[in-house]
Amino acid sequence: MDWLDLLLYLFIAASSIKLLFYILFLKHFAWTKTLNPKQKNIGVSVIICAKNEARNINAFLPYIIRQDYPEFEIVLVNDNSHDNTLDVMENFALKHNNIKLVNVKNIEAFWANKKFALTLGIKAAKYDYLLFTDADCKPLSKHWIKNMSSHFSNEKTIVLGYGAYQKQRSFLNKLIRFETLLTALHYFSFAKLGMPYMGVGRNLAYRKDEFFKANGFLNHMHIRSGDDDLFINQVATKKNTAVCLTKDSFTLSIPNNTLKDWIKQKRRHYTTSGFYKQSHKFILSSLYLSNMLFWVLITVLLILKMHLKWLAVIFLLKCILQGFLIKKVSKKLNESDLFFLFPVLEICLLSLQLYIFINNLISKPKHWK
Repeated sequence: MDWLDLLLYLFIAASSIKLLFYILFLKHFAWTKTLNPKQKNIGVSVIICAKNEARNINAFLPYIIRQDYPEFEIVLVNDNSHDNTLDVMENFALKHNNIKLVNVKNIEAFWANKKFALTLGIKAAKYDYLLFTDADCKPLSKHWIKNMSSHFSNEKTIVLGYGAYQKQRSFLNKLIRFETLLTALHYFSFAKLGMPYMGVGRNLAYRKDEFFKANGFLNHMHIRSGDDDLFINQVATKKNTAVCLTKDSFTLSIPNNTLKDWIKQKRRHYTTSGFYKQSHKFILSSLYLSNMLFWVLITVLLILKMHLKWLAVIFLLKCILQGFLIKKVSKKLNESDLFFLFPVLEICLLSLQLYIFINNLISKPKHWK
């Protein structure tokens, strides 16, 4: 066996892993029906932690206040803001008796730690069922609370939702939304497979006793990020986790406007994956490495003009299967405009992920705000 044959075998192996993941994602997510259980009418505490978010609180809090749900409160956590976030929160609280304020001031042990602020918000919550979103998010419908809370049961104590980003006319916006779509595809699919490994704080719900049974964020309080994914990675199981995919349950957030800001955000997010359970790290690494090897090896083999028939067959199979998957998922998550650009977006995203990985090895990203 010469080295050219070895490259081909490596290419076939990487391609096989990619195709296997596509089949799993199709079977356990893309083709599954979206369930909409009956409304539970349980008391829900919506928790929003904000740091210097006065403008966003003004713009988006009314969408939560207007939710069509019989029994809910809104817990607003001001995390030591130095703008007028607290004033804005107080003005809303004066007008609505279901708004509760938690004003957090920094202490040396938890300086600029969102998890400390969130912990105080959770402790202040009146109800046992907690629904989380961010200050720059708005629900896409007035039935957001109803849809997310309907998935709770005696067994299901965690509900994973989808947090989309606003559509804008730029390539960067499409790249951000494509990365968000792929991330959702992965964590929803593995949750459906019985291996939940993360959720996003833009749209996430769990029962309060799950938080206290796990001693809150204590196991990873020293890590600045990860109040959503690290906590879910710690406590989520096949039995206690549900997925909510009705479009009325989606939230919409403001995306970054510059590549620099988005990379800074993703550097912080990707840092937490190193603290996932070993089995989750292995699966996610396999997913990324198979994708990276696919593109590197096909490029090398094309340059060398070797095994062109094999390359054509495998590449065509990959495009058909991946295209079908992306089309189904983008329709399900209301991101259909991304379908025709997905090959270009995939290559750009892969390159940026490699850049972020290298940068995180060199230096650690800073705290959340």
